[in-house]
Amino acid sequence: MQYKRILLKLSGEALMGEKQYGIDPKRIAEYAEEIKEVVEKGIQVAIVIGGGNIFRGLAGAATGMDRVQGDHMGMLATVINALALQSALENIQVQTRVQTAIEINEVAEPFIRRRAMRHLEKGRVVIFGGGTGNPYFTTDSAAVLRAIEVEADVILKGTRVDGIYTSDPEKDKTATKFDSISFADVLLKGLKVMDTTAFTLSQENELPIVVFDMNTQGNLLKIVDGQNIGTVVNV
Repeated sequence: MQYKRILLKLSGEALMGEKQYGIDPKRIAEYAEEIKEVVEKGIQVAIVIGGGNIFRGLAGAATGMDRVQGDHMGMLATVINALALQSALENIQVQTRVQTAIEINEVAEPFIRRRAMRHLEKGRVVIFGGGTGNPYFTTDSAAVLRAIEVEADVILKGTRVDGIYTSDPEKDKTATKFDSISFADVLLKGLKVMDTTAFTLSQENELPIVVFDMNTQGNLLKIVDGQNIGTVVNV
């Protein structure tokens, strides 16, 4: 088996499914089933989830809202998503813990690295909410940071497309897909994988990223089984 401990990065928008905003119960239930299959294989799973389906700090700032205030609202949105995913997982008997970068003791544990790693070792899924706890940092940065902290083998970035292309495949029909690509080539070609801060942190720590289509059933399990799904970014 290729990976023992993974960090799965999900966007908030992914939880919308066919809806215009919020959380699609059908989509989140599908994701929970996919995650359960991986857990049953003995893979340790940590998750970082975005909040774009509810609120984005940048969008708030664009309309005149204080950026720090907006980012704090975005962090709370990620906690809502984390709790929703926890509920979906526990509905199918997957033990799950939510840890947050900002303390909300009534609803989740604070992020404590050793405790998170202990949960993972016990086979529990750990969902990290609240981003990094700091404004001006994206949940991509939170995903890389937490992956490094809990010593994950890889970041699996679930998206709507099945990998990294030479250009946006939704706009350019001639775009071709990379099966694998180096960090250096991503920068050289100006390809969009994660925001620059997150990507640089991943590169410096030699932490591979797999970009794949989370909405194709079975993809997550295939990746942890070592199949060539999506695009691998490595050194």
